[in-house]
Amino acid sequence: MSADKRVSLPLQALAHARSGDKGNHANLAVFAYTEEGYAWLCQHLTETRIASYFASYKPRQVVRFLAKNVRGLNFVLYDSLAGGASRSLRSDSQGKAIAQLALQMSIEVPESFAGMLPPGSVVLPSTLPSTDLPETVPE
Repeated sequence: MSADKRVSLPLQALAHARSGDKGNHANLAVFAYTEEGYAWLCQHLTETRIASYFASYKPRQVVRFLAKNVRGLNFVLYDSLAGGASRSLRSDSQGKAIAQLALQMSIEVPESFAGMLPPGSVVLPSTLPSTDLPETVPE
């Protein structure tokens, strides 16, 4: 296998996630299944990538915090919830669906990505769903 060859997978193949709100700010925590996956995510799942993926939420700023002890990457999307739970008319005013949306993000990983998967996993890239976030988010 060539080291340069890449395959497209949804983020959920390498990690699980949780999300929620802190007032008008969304919090997204992504946890890699393996150390190899965590190292790859630290290099490739950047503030810029998350800001771009969630551009329709119009975050003022995206800041990433690393939590190596739990193989976690925590992102805060500032001013992205249209006022927050008590003010927003969005169907997801508390940002609970952001984790599920993030897990559908298409990522390009090296063809030799097996070490990034949880033990015992079998993933066939051509059979996994991979979608991009819609252009707009309901207001």
